[in-house]
Amino acid sequence: MNRYACMIRSLKTAPVMDRLIYLYGNRDGMLVQQTARYTGILKRHEELFHVADREIMLVSAPGRTEIGGNHTDHNRGCVLAAAVNLDTLAAVSSRGDMRIRLYSDGYPGMEMDLSDLSMREEEKGTTAALIRGVANRMAEMGYRIGGFDAAVTSSVASGSGLSSSAAFEVMTVAILDALYNGFTIDYKTRAKISQYAENVYFGKPSGLLDQMASSAGGLVNVDFRLDDPEVHPMNFDFAQHGYALVVVATGGSHADLTDDYAAIPSEMKQVAAFFGQPDLRHVRCEEAMNAVPELRKVVSDRAIIRAKHFYAENRRVVRQVEALQSGDLPAFLDAINESGRSSFMYLQNVYARPEDQSLSLALALADVLLDGKGAWRIHGGGFAGTTLNFVPQQELKRFIEVMEGAFGERCCHVLDIRPEGASVLHLDNGEQ
Repeated sequence: MNRYACMIRSLKTAPVMDRLIYLYGNRDGMLVQQTARYTGILKRHEELFHVADREIMLVSAPGRTEIGGNHTDHNRGCVLAAAVNLDTLAAVSSRGDMRIRLYSDGYPGMEMDLSDLSMREEEKGTTAALIRGVANRMAEMGYRIGGFDAAVTSSVASGSGLSSSAAFEVMTVAILDALYNGFTIDYKTRAKISQYAENVYFGKPSGLLDQMASSAGGLVNVDFRLDDPEVHPMNFDFAQHGYALVVVATGGSHADLTDDYAAIPSEMKQVAAFFGQPDLRHVRCEEAMNAVPELRKVVSDRAIIRAKHFYAENRRVVRQVEALQSGDLPAFLDAINESGRSSFMYLQNVYARPEDQSLSLALALADVLLDGKGAWRIHGGGFAGTTLNFVPQQELKRFIEVMEGAFGERCCHVLDIRPEGASVLHLDNGEQ
C-alpha cells in the first residue's frame, strides 16, 4: 500500500474521526463531508506531486466571523470574534530548495522562488504576494523557511465575508512553521506575520481582527489597545441557547472597493490626528464630540460620524461580552442589533454605490423576518459581501427560504464555532 493510500485509510480511524469532529462539528453529516474532502485533497497531492520520500502534512486554518466590533481593530479598539468551521486546507510536503508549487482548486497553478524575498509591486493583490510577505517576515524574525509543494482547497469562499485571505495567510504561516520550525510559533505571532503580509506585500490596509480570530480559534474577546493584544477566550454555545449563526452572502462584488475600505481607518485616524494622536483609542469620546466645530474645518463630516461609531461600538463590545458571561442573551442580541444600525447610519459601510444595495436589502429582510426575536448586522468590512444573523432554530428554515429566494441557492451558511485555529494533522503515511 503506498503512502497516500495509508493516509486515506487513516482518515477512517477513531482518533482521526474524533479530531475531525472536534474541528468541524458533526452537523448534517459533517464528518462524512470532511472525510471525503480530506481524501480528495490527498488524491490531488498525489496526482500533482506523487511524493515518495517526504512526510505529507494536512494543514488547515479557519475563516472567521466578526460578532462585535465592526471596524474597531484598526484604531486600537475591542472586538468579539470567532473562528468558524469553514477553512482553507492544504496537503503539503517540503522540498529541498526554496521553490514553491501551489495548486488551489478553481485557480491556475502557481510557482515561485523564495530565494528573493523583496517586495514586488507587480505582485500586489496576488497570492504570491501573501506567500512572499509571510516568508519575508518569518525570515526577518529568525524563523526557518523553505520550499514546499501544496494542493489547496477552501470552503471559505472568496468574497464571502469570512476572510478567505486571513485563512490563507494563517495557513501559510502554519505550513512554514510545521515544515521547518516544529510548529512552535504562538498564535499571536502567527496573526501578526499574516497581517504584515496583507498590509505590506499584498497592499491591503487591514487591521488584525481577521488574522487574530483565525489564528486563535474559538470565541475570543480581543482588545487591541496595546501592540500585544489582550485575547480573552470565551465559552458560549449559541446552539445550546436555541440560536443558529447564519451568514448570508448577498453576491455583491468586492471589486474596486479597496479605496472604500481604506477610507474608514484613514478617516478615523484623521480625527485622532487633530488631537495629536495616532488612533481614536487615545482620544476620549467627549473630547472628540466637544471639538466638532473645530474638527469640521479640517476633516469631513463623515470622518466625525465614523468616529462616533467607533466610540459607541467599542462600548457595545464590552456590553456584549458582559451579557454572554452572565447568560443574558436578550441583552446580547439587543447590542448586536444596535451594532447593525450603527454600521448602517454612522459607519456607512453597508453600500458603496447607491445602485447596489444588496446588503441593505439583506438587513431589511432580516429585520422583518426576525422581528425582535433575533439579531442582524453587517459582517466584516462591509460595502459588499455578507450579513451576520442570529436566528432562532424554529425560524431557521423560513429564514433560509426567504434569503435564498432573494439572493440565490446556498447563499446562507449556518456556522459552528471552531475551537482551534491553525491546525496540523499528521497521518500514518509510511510505506507498508
